[in-house]
Amino acid sequence: MLDELLGRAELKERIDALEAELDSYEARYEAESERRADAVRARQEAEERVNRLEDRIADLEGRLDRDEDGTEVAFRGREALAGGRLREVWSRLRSLDTDAEGALTAFVDDGLPDPVAAAVGDRAPLVRRAAPCLVCADDAGLVAVALDPPCPPAPFVAWDAGFRIDDAWVLPQDGDALALLRSDLFVVGTYDEGEWTIAETVESDVKSAHSKGGFSQGRFERRRDAQVAEHVDRARSALDGVDRDRLLVAGERTVLGAFEARADHVARVDASGDPEAAFEAAVEDFFTTRLSLL
Repeated sequence: MLDELLGRAELKERIDALEAELDSYEARYEAESERRADAVRARQEAEERVNRLEDRIADLEGRLDRDEDGTEVAFRGREALAGGRLREVWSRLRSLDTDAEGALTAFVDDGLPDPVAAAVGDRAPLVRRAAPCLVCADDAGLVAVALDPPCPPAPFVAWDAGFRIDDAWVLPQDGDALALLRSDLFVVGTYDEGEWTIAETVESDVKSAHSKGGFSQGRFERRRDAQVAEHVDRARSALDGVDRDRLLVAGERTVLGAFEARADHVARVDASGDPEAAFEAAVEDFFTTRLSLL
């Protein structure tokens, strides 16, 4: 009775309503947090499944690399080429001189073109295993190799008096820009007269792990996603000031997609450390070409 006279009853009803609304929002927040935690677990499980499937695919490809007698067809050798060694091997391929149409060059992506299959014979399964790859083989059987250039051309097949290769497929060129993109670091370097020069660097404080206590895993994930998104926006802005002939982007798989539309070529690399060391590692990883002897 006294509450009604003082107008407190209406206030209490309002407080009760607000508390009920608060409980509703808290319940929705907890449900959303659980969904985010479930999403994180689902993503981790999906990545584990991808790794298992990749292992399974590699196993099946190995089983396919057997001829009708059950004998395994194996590469004669494999080597990761970079720096001076890459230039040396590339120069040797360029120096091959044959009769007209004595050298086959092909970039194989999906499917195996008949001229390539005919040229490599029983080594055809190895080309399928190495694809996408650049195949160089001569009609005398002296050279038969597959390479995975970091800046590959469109698929083609050509017979000529020498291998039809281009330095731009495997080596940096004047006018190139290479951008290293991590979730916490962005570095752009430009290449001129045989030297890389760092043009822009963006560093961001992004949480890398959720500590025990404090806010929930769901809230941590939302906060980190927002930090990464802000970092990527800053990186885009920094890249706007870099005008080069060719843009190459290397970095973490989780953030590469933000630059795929702008890049001429992209590659996943694991470049840790401070900006300068990370950029040097990214350049080396990007311009490493695997050589497979057929």
